[in-house]
Amino acid sequence: MNRRFEGKVAIVTGAGAGIGRACMARLASEGAIVVGTDVNQAKLDDAVAAAGANAHGMICDVADQAAIDAMVADVVARFGGVHVLINNAGIGNPRRLRLHEQPPEDWDKVMGVNVRGVYLMQRAVIPHMLRQGGGSIVNMASTGSFRATALSSPYITSKGAVLMMTRAAAADYARDNIRINAVCPGTTNTDILANSSAEMIEMLVARSPQARLGEPEEVAALVAFLASDEAPHIHGGAYLIDGGRSAV
Repeated sequence: MNRRFEGKVAIVTGAGAGIGRACMARLASEGAIVVGTDVNQAKLDDAVAAAGANAHGMICDVADQAAIDAMVADVVARFGGVHVLINNAGIGNPRRLRLHEQPPEDWDKVMGVNVRGVYLMQRAVIPHMLRQGGGSIVNMASTGSFRATALSSPYITSKGAVLMMTRAAAADYARDNIRINAVCPGTTNTDILANSSAEMIEMLVARSPQARLGEPEEVAALVAFLASDEAPHIHGGAYLIDGGRSAV
């Protein structure tokens, strides 16, 4: 396995399952010291154990500024810095409703995790990257950053915001050797689909030119490349990984 992250420290949010778990495992396998965060202790413990000796877990709610600041300070104190941030933590729509039917508390919950969380994590990590002379950030956007779906206004709006936040931050730090990019997965085979009916899964598969769902490990491979020193001139981009769904 490539050792692209030897000597580097990475934080992966939402690391307890799905894409976050795969990202933590991939970075750890390539030599990084990886701190995975989540709000679910049992899932996080399992993911850390599976990722091996280079992985460590810390409970952290990305909607909580104080929790984020304490977690990042702990990472820096224990491991000496933060070279890579993977902003993966996110939630879907609590309920599938039209916009005027969406309760404000549902809207606020989605924005608090998907947008505020991405902002707060970057806000906490970037000062350390500035002091150490650079770093790499990958924000998890979505195909929903580009195309809307009905009954999903909070999620779609949040992922559009993540995309534009990525681009704005990339412009801010382009000359500081801090690269910031977004990965935009399509429907991926994660726990989010666990309660979906067979008919729903069949419909999602039928939409894909490849006639299958994406796998978390495939997204993690793209994330690892963008976060690595093999992508020094890739900055401010948004990279689709959806089996060609957005092409048709």
